[in-house]
Amino acid sequence: MFNIALFGTSADPPTAGHQAILAWLSNHFDRVAVWAADNPFKGPQTPLPHRMAMMGLLIEDLHLPRQNVRLQPELSQPRTIHTLEIARNRWPKATFTFVIGSDLVGQLPNWYRVDDLLHEVNLLIVPRPGYPLSESALEELRHRGARVAIADLMGPDTSSTAYRERGESDGLTPPIEDYIHREHLYLCQDVPPEKHPIPQPTPH
Repeated sequence: MFNIALFGTSADPPTAGHQAILAWLSNHFDRVAVWAADNPFKGPQTPLPHRMAMMGLLIEDLHLPRQNVRLQPELSQPRTIHTLEIARNRWPKATFTFVIGSDLVGQLPNWYRVDDLLHEVNLLIVPRPGYPLSESALEELRHRGARVAIADLMGPDTSSTAYRERGESDGLTPPIEDYIHREHLYLCQDVPPEKHPIPQPTPH
């Protein structure tokens, strides 16, 4: 059976942490289908075409022995169940594993037609620093029919939020950083944290 990992992310921007996950998935699945997504539980995000382009750059920069990680823009749908329908039409004989970070475990039960989704795919949870997995949350997913596995991977402690809000660029790969600066995507890119002006006292 052809095993495919489905990995969509609303990362804004994607980081070296996402790249580490893709490298791990490449070693455990026949194919890794990747896309950028909009998350309805988040506020305004960088336009999807830019995030899709950055995911493509992240994949190109992997240089893996197995060339089995592919950007699949057609899988980017507002509802994950519709993503799965497209994947099934494209790979009718495949077994699918849906990949999420541990930060989404509590949110997952609120997804559209989540019970249908959990019955049709395997679920792989990737631990993220700062988002410990609770047994009660896992048990709820299993109760709803989920076949849950936990990846033996803890990605780098990098965060898209840390870049957007504080300009911490340590987690960005060079191609992503170059793209961000070329397209002027984030306000933080123009004023690095160490160069933020120090407020001067107002003369009396």
